[in-house]
Amino acid sequence: MIKKTISALVLSACLSLAAHADPLSYARYDQVRTTDLYLDLKADFSHKILSGYAELTLNWIDKNARTLVLDTNELNIAKVQVLNAAGRWSAASFMLDKLDVEKGRALRIALPFQPQKVRIYYRTAPSATALQWLNPEQTMSGKRPFMFSQSETINARSWAPVQDTPAVRFTYSARVEAPAGMRVVMSAENDQQATGAGGWKFKMAQPIPSYLLAIAIGEIDVRNVGPRSAVYAEPQRIEAAAAEMADTEKMIAAAEGLYGPYRWDRYDMIVLPPSFPIGGMENPRMTFLTPTMIAGDKSLVDLIAHELAHSWSGNLVTNASWKHFWLNEGFTTYVTTRIVEKLYGEEVAEMNLQVEQEEAMASLASIPLAKQALLTRDADTSADSYTDQSLVYPKGAWLLRTLEQRAGRDVFDPFLRGWFDQHAFQSATTQEFVDYLKKNLLDAHPEIMSQSELDEWLYGPGIPATAKHAASPRLAALDAQRDAWLKGELPTAELPAKHWIALEWMHFLNDIDGKASALQMQQLDQTFGLGKTGNNEIAYRFLLSSVKAGYNVREPLNKFLMSVGRQKFVVPLYAALLKSPNEKDWARALYAKARSHYHPVTQASVDKAFKQK
Repeated sequence: MIKKTISALVLSACLSLAAHADPLSYARYDQVRTTDLYLDLKADFSHKILSGYAELTLNWIDKNARTLVLDTNELNIAKVQVLNAAGRWSAASFMLDKLDVEKGRALRIALPFQPQKVRIYYRTAPSATALQWLNPEQTMSGKRPFMFSQSETINARSWAPVQDTPAVRFTYSARVEAPAGMRVVMSAENDQQATGAGGWKFKMAQPIPSYLLAIAIGEIDVRNVGPRSAVYAEPQRIEAAAAEMADTEKMIAAAEGLYGPYRWDRYDMIVLPPSFPIGGMENPRMTFLTPTMIAGDKSLVDLIAHELAHSWSGNLVTNASWKHFWLNEGFTTYVTTRIVEKLYGEEVAEMNLQVEQEEAMASLASIPLAKQALLTRDADTSADSYTDQSLVYPKGAWLLRTLEQRAGRDVFDPFLRGWFDQHAFQSATTQEFVDYLKKNLLDAHPEIMSQSELDEWLYGPGIPATAKHAASPRLAALDAQRDAWLKGELPTAELPAKHWIALEWMHFLNDIDGKASALQMQQLDQTFGLGKTGNNEIAYRFLLSSVKAGYNVREPLNKFLMSVGRQKFVVPLYAALLKSPNEKDWARALYAKARSHYHPVTQASVDKAFKQK
């Protein structure tokens, strides 16, 4: 029954999305769509490549079409075969277009008929943008290498020839060969008892977009943390990871209570090596996580809540193209706060929300007005051409929070659950959400939000003046102490910071950034040991403020930048160092040593920062 429902929903979405061409994909998904993908691959760590074949099952929409166009990037295509009516595989002719730096190459397969299945034999490049191959010395044990993927936004095409657009969803299965002593995990059903004999086998029964294809290979252990959740990590990190993830089942139950059943069977997680470039990636059934969220006290587990929330907003209902990115991340950021509130109470949720909103407001100063909208009315384009991808998280959530506050939760919660239920396993556009919003909320309650205000949220710069700002009493008290401290009226030793939770430290450090003196940063460090904190969110903010204040933190900064590869931390720290005349040369020398430890995505961002100086 579930399979029939999913198939019907996917097929019903095809026609509605056909007109919404994705400019970042060469695929003609108005003509033909991938419905299933099978990958048969071998991992070669000595050459840093995956090789094998991809088998695509196709649904032909245009009965006159005779060309299959797929997205690739640096793939070496050996041959293409099609399954004929007699059930035999035969060769098909193909060509690769000229390289586009952003989009890669279109693979055009000429077909004499419309086959149900096509096989592409290929190998990846060592420089594949989605994959990072780590040497043994870059892992915790130092014994074996490690590899992991990051496919979002359009990097799946660098390790599989696919219709690399969120408008197309497909089920998939895989068989992957890896060296002995290494485990393979994927964003699919993972058998904890598997040994890898005959290859590691996977199956994803729910249809996903290509950017949620994910793989990791390495020395990996596993611990169950709940009846339907487990954590995977390097053996030396597994116990700390399992302890940090202990509340996962409570989070799943909290989200289900708000937005309906969890539809992906299991919610497993893998904590990757430190070079993983982002906080977390919501790969279904196997969330990929940065180890920087392990603080030892569960103070950063809102990251887990965020990736879990994607199981409804993003994975279940997906932006149809990256122009509509806010439908993924704005919704998920809103849902995250609701989960945090259910588990940890209103006080913590309000602090979390205030810090989130303050950081959004502070970011506006560095974002051009033209990029501050949730989306543009112009022709469909990439998510970051006209909007700032980091801003759509809090701004999108703020829009939903405004609707919730005005409608009341008794009205808004069923409304939002209905959006997930009615668009499950589909890809959607902003216009489809606006239509749903009007039909199911605003038509009956026009006083909640006018069309002009909605347009201001969606297409205008900044945060509308009508937005209500979160105000935590605990943070208000902290603000008074911070102001007195900055003025020198309150000694560092008298700050009640030993009782602060991570959110309070983050708020405090955000607000003294660029304002505190070198002496004050030194006193904070000596009094509270911030240079040695195990909380990476606090450490990052302390190090950033110290660099700007001129306080010498080279020793902890060297350790941090050599061991952490999360873009959110790494890029601003290097940027701050490059602005300091006394630190610029030291930063260059440090980056020369650290660069090989970073993911290609992070390398590109830091390279860009250095070129601008």
